[in-house]
Amino acid sequence: MKQNLYEYLEQNEYPGRGIVVGRSPRGNKAMIGYWIMGRSVNSRNRVFEAIDGGIRTVAADPAKLEDPHLIIYNPVRTVGRTSVVTNGDQTDTICDYMMAGAFPGYSFEAALSSRTFEDDRPNWTPRISAAVDNFTGGFKMSILKSNDGDERSVLRYTFDYAEPLAGEGRFISTYMGNGNPLPSFAGEPMRVEIDTADPKAFAKKLWAALNADNRVSLFVRAIDLKSGNYKDVIINQYTAI
Repeated sequence: MKQNLYEYLEQNEYPGRGIVVGRSPRGNKAMIGYWIMGRSVNSRNRVFEAIDGGIRTVAADPAKLEDPHLIIYNPVRTVGRTSVVTNGDQTDTICDYMMAGAFPGYSFEAALSSRTFEDDRPNWTPRISAAVDNFTGGFKMSILKSNDGDERSVLRYTFDYAEPLAGEGRFISTYMGNGNPLPSFAGEPMRVEIDTADPKAFAKKLWAALNADNRVSLFVRAIDLKSGNYKDVIINQYTAI
């Protein structure tokens, strides 16, 4: 059963970073959404900035940047016919494996087998990732997480949605909600409704559904599956802190 993603987000104070991928109602576009949230000053001190083929995170106020290693990265890149979106520097790992071509068809999985969850004790924040074919709309999602908070054991899950249906997608986030420590996402990515092909409208609805006290930045991409061309939308909470 498809869930209403906007309602889910409205009722969830802190899903953390999130990825949603799916197909538009008519099936002619692939839709991607990615956002970051933050509870600390360092986590909030970020904005999305456009780069060739994607986005990067940068400090809203460089003078207040404390520890960049988990908050400054390229969330979205484009390699050939593939859009890659993740919540960390594993974006670059995935793209490097794809460009090397050593694992045809399985570069996504191979790249992530070399990575683990984030080293932010005691949360051990999961690494969430997706790769989307810009011409078929098929996509893969992954989560790398600790074994119920035990840092000695990493669990790696990959989900393959090669033939997504029109008007639906999948959603995954780093956390199930707020807490100390933060509870990691569990289970298969949530099946959700995709109700628009308009990237601006999609971005506006997602942004409005995110908790206003914790949302930081949002990215949406709409991909024309005939041409592979895409349109990106960025919303930033802060231009300076």
